[in-house]
Amino acid sequence: MDKLVSTEWLAARIGADDVIILDATMHLPDSGRDAQAEFGQRHIPGARYLDLATLTDAGSSVPKAVPTPEQFAERMRELGVARGGRIVLYDDSDIRSAARAWFLFDHAGEPNVAVLDGGLAKWIAEGRQVDKGSPTHAPRDYPDPDVRRDVRGKQDILDALEDSDAQLVDARDAARFAGEEGSGSDGHIPGAANVHFTRLLNEDGTYRSAEEIRCIFEGAGVDLDKPVVTSCNSGMTACVLLFALEVAGKEDVALYDGSWMEWGADPDTPKAKGAAG
Repeated sequence: MDKLVSTEWLAARIGADDVIILDATMHLPDSGRDAQAEFGQRHIPGARYLDLATLTDAGSSVPKAVPTPEQFAERMRELGVARGGRIVLYDDSDIRSAARAWFLFDHAGEPNVAVLDGGLAKWIAEGRQVDKGSPTHAPRDYPDPDVRRDVRGKQDILDALEDSDAQLVDARDAARFAGEEGSGSDGHIPGAANVHFTRLLNEDGTYRSAEEIRCIFEGAGVDLDKPVVTSCNSGMTACVLLFALEVAGKEDVALYDGSWMEWGADPDTPKAKGAAG
């Protein structure tokens, strides 16, 4: 299964025994939207509500940290997700939260995970069926996963500042990256490139082509022959960058999960202001 699937692909497989559809919608706290309530009002038939906002390791010192393998497995058991099934993730979020969910599943070693291109908005725009209510699913066994992908920590980033080959790409908008007055940010990690995550999407919310994605990163000064680490404010839209690079065929990409919430809160970490060099 491809990492990115179309609405046509999913519509042809609704009801298939091995296809598991998960609503991974998550909104920013100040959005005024309630993802769970919206799911109850309309969702793709057969979808289950992932509750991505709570799929974190609350015991970690890292804000909004990736869940532990045990925490991830427990959520899968609650949702009745079968290990190894074809899992399709979608969202109806301005921050394209399905990409974060994709990272969590890929991190947990799930072999067949995809994002629905264009999400719920495209599904509805095409006049496809939606359901209401909050269906329940019988729990089922799900083994604790062996994680396959490293997550970068603050010390990894500090070490990378001494490595001329290290590349960090920040997904925040240009004003927050630069630390402009009124942006709510005091800059960025020194040496980081800046690719606002929205640049990777078409007007209808679908992802740009692999060639376009590669051109956008290269235009921002990123050498795609070298490894990349992505970051943002909380580790959410950094996953949009990471997922887009995966779609473009680049797999040596890691996530700095603490991102600016961790880095910016530490008075001892170096910080830079202004546009990317």
